[in-house]
Amino acid sequence: MKNLFLSILSLFCLCSCEKDIDLDLEDQSGKIVIEGNITDDTGPYLVKITKSVAYTSDAYYTAIDNAQVIVSDNTGQAETLTYMGGGYYKTTNFAAQPGRTYTLKVTAEGQQYSAQSTMPQPVSFDGLDQDSFMVAGEKSYTLLPVFTDPAMLGNRYLFIFSVNNTSQKFFAEFSDNVNNGLPNQRPLLMPNDKDGIKVKAGDTIHVQMQCIDQNIFTYYSALLQILDGGAGSGVTPANPPSNISNGALGYFSAHTVKMQSKVIE
Repeated sequence: MKNLFLSILSLFCLCSCEKDIDLDLEDQSGKIVIEGNITDDTGPYLVKITKSVAYTSDAYYTAIDNAQVIVSDNTGQAETLTYMGGGYYKTTNFAAQPGRTYTLKVTAEGQQYSAQSTMPQPVSFDGLDQDSFMVAGEKSYTLLPVFTDPAMLGNRYLFIFSVNNTSQKFFAEFSDNVNNGLPNQRPLLMPNDKDGIKVKAGDTIHVQMQCIDQNIFTYYSALLQILDGGAGSGVTPANPPSNISNGALGYFSAHTVKMQSKVIE
């Protein structure tokens, strides 16, 4: 099989938090990759459009620079995004808020692609509680995101965290299928020599909590299973279940954003 690199982005206003993910995507060379996020933070919001390339290429991807990109919502608001370079398109005056359904429409290389995502209501992110445990004589750490799940079943969460000022991002997805309507009981396991990063006392952990819709939860659940080498879901590495039509790779997510940081003691 041939390996392709798919850059999974969490785009927050003009800043991007990027993780390069090496997926085993057989026969996916030349596919359009669309990655876009709308958040409850103030815009502009970004959509990145690229084309996947084979591992034999010197580049991880090629930018698509002549696409038409339109975002809209269910209140009638719509905007055509402006090209910034490098495959990035940005909004100028688009305003987003929880509870609305957002639509992305892309026309690129004679093909049309579309996606929808509904931004959930925000859930208060109240802090991070630290714990630790010993493994083979070495201390490992966990951080418990402090929040209470709303009473209505169906809430989905994505946590993205980093250590100090490193660019490496770690991901975890939560659902309320087990702990609906209760204080969160699921911790984040801090890296212990994972990808060269080992959390120790004095390190600062930056955690972003996103409230996401079901389609994005399914996407990240499959993607993280692929990265962890899991099996049994019926999702193949060549096909994380994107919410974008017409065979495009990637995702379009409308989500809320909350941040907390914690110094490991």
